[in-house]
Amino acid sequence: MRQEILNVVVGSLNPVKINAVQTALSSLFPDHQVQCHGQDAPSLVADQPMSADETREGAINRVLYCQQQTESHEAADFYIAIEGGVDNFEYGPSTFAYVVVDNGERQSVGRTSILPLPKSVYQALEQGEELGDVMDNLFNTRNIKQQGGAIGLLTNHQQTRQSVYHQALILAMAPFLHPDLYQ
Repeated sequence: MRQEILNVVVGSLNPVKINAVQTALSSLFPDHQVQCHGQDAPSLVADQPMSADETREGAINRVLYCQQQTESHEAADFYIAIEGGVDNFEYGPSTFAYVVVDNGERQSVGRTSILPLPKSVYQALEQGEELGDVMDNLFNTRNIKQQGGAIGLLTNHQQTRQSVYHQALILAMAPFLHPDLYQ
């Protein structure tokens, strides 16, 4: 039996983000063959977003860019972007990511859990460094942002960027799984 293809454009070339989308959608649509295509999509925000609003805006911008690039040919079933950022909340600095899913008819915005950050890490980010680079220096790793990320390092690898992205994607897909409830 031939499986129906679900065509997905991910607004990033980062393998962690692409794999998170692939595994999340494959689990939600087991009767489909999920084909994820990464696309370099600008966020139009800082390389290290420093607020929840800026982070969400970056994810939305990536989705919009991907949609604009495919207007001249066949549209994807879903356009998905994940943007990681930080913010200094009343309870302290934390990192998280926003997830945006769009099928051309509706858009859903979700967010990962937050990970508290050490104040020294947040201070380095305020000085213009990116979280992945700060974590690489702190833990003597290389390109951790395309692996387990700060999440993996600070949780002793009990969670990773991909695992929290996966959960956020599943949650953000609810309006597409039950469209009649999300009028």
